Amino acid sequence: MAIENSIVVPAYHEKLNIGPLTKRLFAALGNSDSKITELIFVDDNSQDGSVEEVEKLKKEGYNVNIIVRTTERGLSSAVLRGFQESKGEYLVCMDADLQHPPESVPDFLNKLRKHPFVIGTRYAAGVGIDKDWPLYRRVISGGARILAVPLTTATDPMSGFFGLQKKYLTSAKNIDTQGFKIALELLAKLPLPKDQPIGEFPYSFGVRTEGESKLSSKVMIQYLQQLKDLYVYKFGASTIVATLLALVVLVLLVLSSLFHAIF
Repeated sequence: MAIENSIVVPAYHEKLNIGPLTKRLFAALGNSDSKITELIFVDDNSQDGSVEEVEKLKKEGYNVNIIVRTTERGLSSAVLRGFQESKGEYLVCMDADLQHPPESVPDFLNKLRKHPFVIGTRYAAGVGIDKDWPLYRRVISGGARILAVPLTTATDPMSGFFGLQKKYLTSAKNIDTQGFKIALELLAKLPLPKDQPIGEFPYSFGVRTEGESKLSSKVMIQYLQQLKDLYVYKFGASTIVATLLALVVLVLLVLSSLFHAIF
C-alpha cells in the first residue's frame, strides 16, 4: 500500500521520547491509516541510543525510520531533510518532546487534505498552553509571535506543529535552512494558492516530560536574523526598519535573561 502521510520529527537527544511518541501516534491512527503513514525522525547525530530505539520499534512492526545527520545541524534543515526524503503527499512536522499531542494527528491530517498548509495554533477558543509552562517562556513566545504578525495571517506562526501538501514544497524557492522557525519561513515564501486560506488547527500545548529544551540565547539571535531576512524579502525593509526590529528582539533577550534569573 502506498504511503500517503509522512510525519517528520526533528530530534536531538530525544531517545526517551521516541518510543512513547511512536506508539501513541500509531495507536491514534488505527489500523487503516497506520498502513499509509510513515514516521521519520531526523536526528543530528545524538549518539544517545536513538538509532537503536528506532530499530527496536521497527522490529515491533511500526513504520518508523531515522535519518542521522553527521555534517548538518539545526531544526529547519532537519525538517526539510525529512520532507525531502518522505514518500507521502501530506507532510506533517511535530516536535519530539510530546508537547504536540500525537492523538491529534488524525484530525490534523483530515484538515490538511482540505488546505494547502495547516498550522497548529495555541491561540484559539478552548485550547491553550499548559499552566506549568514557565512564565519567561510565555513572554518570549508571545513577543516572538507579535514580531511575526506582519509576515503571515497565521495566529501562531511560531508553532512547530504544522503540515503542508508536498506539491507546494517542490516548487518553493529561496528557502533558508538556517532560520529557527521553519513554519514561518515556509508561510512567507511558499507559492501557496491565494484563493485557499491556510488552515489552523487548535491544540493544547503540553509540557516536556523528558529531555531538555533547545531554547537558548543563540537560538533567539538566529530568530532575530531570520525575521530581518524575511522582512527584507517580503517588504524590502530598509536598514532603519531592520535596526528597529533588532532592538525589539534585543529587549526580549534582556527580558528573557531577567526571567531566567528570577525563576
